[in-house]
Amino acid sequence: MICDSFIFNEYENENQITNNELNKFSFKKYLNRPLNVCYIGAGYVGGTSSSVMAYKCPIDEVIVTVCDVDTEKINSWNSDILPIYEPGLEEIVKDRRGKNLFFTYNFDKAIYSADIIFISVGTPTKKRGIGAGQAAELSFIEKAVRKIASLSRNSKIIVEKSTVPCRTAEHIRAILNANQIKNKNNDNEKKLLQENIKNIDIHYLSISRSSSNSTLNEEFSNSENQILVDNNTTESSIHFEILSNPEFLAEGTAVNDILNPDRILIGGLQTKEGIEAQELLSKLYSYWVPEEKIIKMGLWSAELSKLTANALLAQRISSINSLSALCEEVGSDIQEISHACGLDSRIGPKFLNASVGFGGSCFKKDVLNLVYLSNYYKLPEVAEYWNQVITINEYRKSRFVKNIFNKLFNTISDKTITIFGFSFKKNTKDTRESPAITVVLSLLREGAFIKIYDPKVSEKQVKYEIMENCDIQNYNEYISRTEVCSSCYEAADCSNAIVICTEWDEFTLIDYKRIYNNMIKPAFIFDGRLILNHKELKEIGFFVEAIGKKLNF
Repeated sequence: MICDSFIFNEYENENQITNNELNKFSFKKYLNRPLNVCYIGAGYVGGTSSSVMAYKCPIDEVIVTVCDVDTEKINSWNSDILPIYEPGLEEIVKDRRGKNLFFTYNFDKAIYSADIIFISVGTPTKKRGIGAGQAAELSFIEKAVRKIASLSRNSKIIVEKSTVPCRTAEHIRAILNANQIKNKNNDNEKKLLQENIKNIDIHYLSISRSSSNSTLNEEFSNSENQILVDNNTTESSIHFEILSNPEFLAEGTAVNDILNPDRILIGGLQTKEGIEAQELLSKLYSYWVPEEKIIKMGLWSAELSKLTANALLAQRISSINSLSALCEEVGSDIQEISHACGLDSRIGPKFLNASVGFGGSCFKKDVLNLVYLSNYYKLPEVAEYWNQVITINEYRKSRFVKNIFNKLFNTISDKTITIFGFSFKKNTKDTRESPAITVVLSLLREGAFIKIYDPKVSEKQVKYEIMENCDIQNYNEYISRTEVCSSCYEAADCSNAIVICTEWDEFTLIDYKRIYNNMIKPAFIFDGRLILNHKELKEIGFFVEAIGKKLNF
């Protein structure tokens, strides 16, 4: 049975949780201690989700521990410089860190103490083998699951937070069931367990086990779960219930997305144990999320909902970007078209902003995963439909670069091109799949000198992305022709052209007259995000090119 502390026990009325009691739910009331939540993976999803959860839950009710094998990342979470940038996140972490929010690379203590474990490790696109270039790499998921199985001594709820292919929960369940350790009432084993966790931080242990070292299945243990072993030793079966709880975070607004979610999906098997687990997780979220926004559904539906949501968002971007190319040819204005269509209540205005293309860790990866799944289940027409979303995104980037080449008199060799923005969107320093990478590498291949300014992306990160995405034999040459600057004015000095790749607000507020005066003439601006006042720039003297429109003024 899962989480035996909360089992709806028909034989023990005093421990049964009725519907009325659920409305006044308190973990501490039923455990005589706080609930222990563990996140495996301290990346963008795990670090942000865990921090907001700790912030919104009462300190004496819920303890959140985040563990990761990357010691540098954990040290960063425990420092004044967090490993990711997200508006509002730093204040939240500093408010709860050391109280009911802990970051550690000690998996033993985190998993051993946990009642609910969120798996939030990376699932990048495979780079080799079967499904390379499309399928999700699930090795990090499997490693996390095997670690849980080897360290668990009590029943737990395991929650898929990572984006995974449909029916991944089946694999998780199979691995856990095959590798779980039986919970024997053996004094020698208990001593060994205490030895294994002797290095647990005293402050952490005193909070998470303030009343005892009890676990969920020890608080209200059901005698019917006891199994007789060797006539002398009893053994209780550890049960893992798997739930899917996908995240729907947008980088740059992630904290607000968690604080005020559109919905919380909790997928589980529609068995007695599965429904119980869904109820318990919903009670954890109910500390700050209204009940009507917590949606319980089937396990496979929840898994597929995440892929579908990202695919539909990416589809909208590719749809408007495909039309932006047509606008450039016929003289229409893509912003006017987006506005007109967005006023239709059936369509709405969101994700209709034409640009140089979408990026980030999710959209491309999840669409390709959907393509792979469709092909796997022998649905080639479905696969081709979604693959076209990626094709259009790549086309939009290459068309943008070709326009830069054509407008600069069909040669950019030895010319200096300034790149404003390297992150894939504003209010984040995440550069994964950023359109700026494609633009920069394309210009470097043509022999340009590149000067980059981004208010959040470091020189180290820029060099890393160039190394990861170029032919290794060209790396040293490309780096020698790339300069990362500390201001937009420095980056634009003695430049032939400015290329807007990220929609940072800062780029709309700078003194473009000052910039123009220090550029090589004719001075060009290529607006890949449609954030600038093109008429004013033309009046200053710039040659202006923009996505999805012909500028004739």
